[in-house]
Amino acid sequence: MQLDRHSRNRLNRFSIRFFPGETLFDRLVRAICRAECLPRKELFETWEVVRRLRKRFRDRPVVELAAGHGLLSMLLILLENGIPDARCFDISKPQSHDKLMAALTPEWPRLESRVIYEELKIEDVELTPDALAVSVHACGVLTDQVIDRALKARSAVAVLPCCHSLARCDDAGLSGWMEGTLAVDAARAARLHGAGYKVITTTIPKDITPRNRLLMGWPAQAGPLRY
Repeated sequence: MQLDRHSRNRLNRFSIRFFPGETLFDRLVRAICRAECLPRKELFETWEVVRRLRKRFRDRPVVELAAGHGLLSMLLILLENGIPDARCFDISKPQSHDKLMAALTPEWPRLESRVIYEELKIEDVELTPDALAVSVHACGVLTDQVIDRALKARSAVAVLPCCHSLARCDDAGLSGWMEGTLAVDAARAARLHGAGYKVITTTIPKDITPRNRLLMGWPAQAGPLRY
């Protein structure tokens, strides 16, 4: 049997049997299953985003906006020891964050001191130029707010947009040529490029989520990042 990666069912103790190996991924998922708080889809989409980010942003402090569970921050800290710390921000910290931390820190104790969660609106978060601002499925204009904060600080940014509001999100007039949500994301990429950012567009597997476009950028004058 194989798990459907797009399912919103929560991972639980009955899911552990699908991850019997001794890879880091399997060990992580078994611990997450014991927390019984994370939808399966969110595990896989976050893992795929992290796999693509860690190739390029290895030594920057992470600032996760609209962080939700904060899983992306945890995974980046575990996979890239050069990342000094990760700060998670959301208007309200869900109980699932503490449950995940409690499940993971016994085996990976460095998480306790390097992942910090604060309740704060996106527009009130201050970034530094050396940071990586990141968000997975910040709904609608929240993705644009993440980009706003990164541009103000001239920091690197990575977003996996979600729930595009065609009435509120800027499509730069491109929706006459292309599907509306694609037009919005193309406008976001163009905005970063116009601000002097190096831009990379890619995707995560569509069997996890149809909202699978990953946008990454950093100020071009900062020089190339690691590959």
